Amino acid sequence: MSLDPDFAPKLRASADRLFSVLEKFTSARVLVIGDLTLDEFLTGQVERISREAPVLILRHETTKQVPGGGANAIYNFARLGAKVLAVGLLGKDEQGRALRSHLEAAQINTDGIFVDSNRPTVTKTRISGHSRQSVTQQIVRLDRKSDDLPDLDLQVQLSQYIKEQINSVDAVVCSDYGDGTLTQAVISAALSASRTIVDAQKHLERYRGATLFTPNLPEAELAVGYAITDEATLTQAGQDLLALTHAQHILITRGEQGMTLFDREGSEYHIPAFNQTKVFDVTGAGDTVVAALTLGLTAGASAWEAAILGNLAASIVVRQFGTTTTTPQEMRVALQRLLEES
Repeated sequence: MSLDPDFAPKLRASADRLFSVLEKFTSARVLVIGDLTLDEFLTGQVERISREAPVLILRHETTKQVPGGGANAIYNFARLGAKVLAVGLLGKDEQGRALRSHLEAAQINTDGIFVDSNRPTVTKTRISGHSRQSVTQQIVRLDRKSDDLPDLDLQVQLSQYIKEQINSVDAVVCSDYGDGTLTQAVISAALSASRTIVDAQKHLERYRGATLFTPNLPEAELAVGYAITDEATLTQAGQDLLALTHAQHILITRGEQGMTLFDREGSEYHIPAFNQTKVFDVTGAGDTVVAALTLGLTAGASAWEAAILGNLAASIVVRQFGTTTTTPQEMRVALQRLLEES
């Protein structure tokens, strides 16, 4: 692709540093607190219309289960080579057992995942169908979840585990999908780390004092209370978010418009999207950004360099359907190709 003429020289000048940082991903140790979700994909072929109701009858073909939500963030860190301590809650159900099994198979430490007997494992089941000569399309999604907060004793167990591990990790990441794991007690424990990265859909002020926040454009607009429509409102939003969160950096991810990094010194850095022509599915891309960005910071990268790596990782996963991840090797190849094309 053709990069912005102002950005391309900066990328080339940083290439050696970026390749060096990628080599250090495997030395990182990260604690990730998240709303753990099981993403389930059921597919089938359409046979006919039901006689019972005007609905499709599908003949089941495949079932696929993958980590989603905060579990996808955790899985991204593992795929990028980090040593991961997972923290969260699972229901006492088949979905919880399946999700724990997926994480453990990826060599993820699940000692910080506790069983919540009163709430189900958050599960999002997508049912898709196709005819013999058509593409597969999603028909309906079924969600299992509870709006109740976890019991106080579980909140205490989570926060206690975080405090016990906080000095043994290079970073703490909060992956907040609004499903109740990240209560104020848990957040307070997370903020005691020297480096806390926050990926939250709303209520960013609850994490005041964290190192870096990564809202997407709608999340940033929700936090500041106005639409971000041009460069002026984007700059204003960055400054308002810094004031709201007391963070060192804010990274607003803007889809095909790239991402913009703000810091407390008043600097603003725009990073163009690295892949605009082959975007198939943005599901989970934000989790990938957070993982690569965080590992960049733990490896000594500047916030700008770390954002470049987050952007690069996202440019890979959006080319694939469904919740997916990438690896340092794929990132090295993508970076080399980007340098050659620019």
